[in-house]
Amino acid sequence: MTVTGQDTDTDGVRALQGLEDGRASVRLRAALAVGTTPDPRFVDKLIERCATEPEFFVRDMLTWALTRHPVSMTLPRLFRELGSGRTQARSQALHTLSKIGDRQAWPVITRALLTDTDDEVARSAWRAAVVLVPEGEEPALAAVLATQLGRGERETQLSLSRALVALGAVTVPALQAATTAPDPQVRAHALATERLLRDPDTGFEFAIEEAKRVVALGGSGQEGR
Repeated sequence: MTVTGQDTDTDGVRALQGLEDGRASVRLRAALAVGTTPDPRFVDKLIERCATEPEFFVRDMLTWALTRHPVSMTLPRLFRELGSGRTQARSQALHTLSKIGDRQAWPVITRALLTDTDDEVARSAWRAAVVLVPEGEEPALAAVLATQLGRGERETQLSLSRALVALGAVTVPALQAATTAPDPQVRAHALATERLLRDPDTGFEFAIEEAKRVVALGGSGQEGR
């Protein structure tokens, strides 16, 4: 006769062990198994693994598994990860919070995270902030995000532009102010983001190259407004 409780415990132990396996395919299946049969005992291990898992597709499955558990279990633990000295721990916790989408998490999306010196952490914070921002807080968020204009390489700049565009028209004052910034890279990024806000179908590459030409010619984009 099968003892269901014992079988369940055995499956859980096997899945938790699988998360440490040297093969990414095994870790992926283990994360899927944990998410398919949620158990509060799995939460700490899932979060711990998020901080060290090298494969993106496995990390995404770990995040999915965490979304399958009660927020009363996951949120406090994810909040603690935001103070970790490990950049991947902070980044993945932010990513998971954005996927959970519970606005109880908004107060932990601090300016420090939005301006984190690690680009991946900052990008994750921008995405989470756009998902979690309460109604009425969007202009303040836009003002903080605008301080990051001109930062990093293409991937980081595109991520920031997408976050600002997602906030909508409330970003216009911050973007217009940035088009007169002393730094030409900030001006170009602001102009490109304005273009994307007006015409979302415009490609980022086209928008940023056009903005760089405007800046190189001494313009701010304010002419003719």
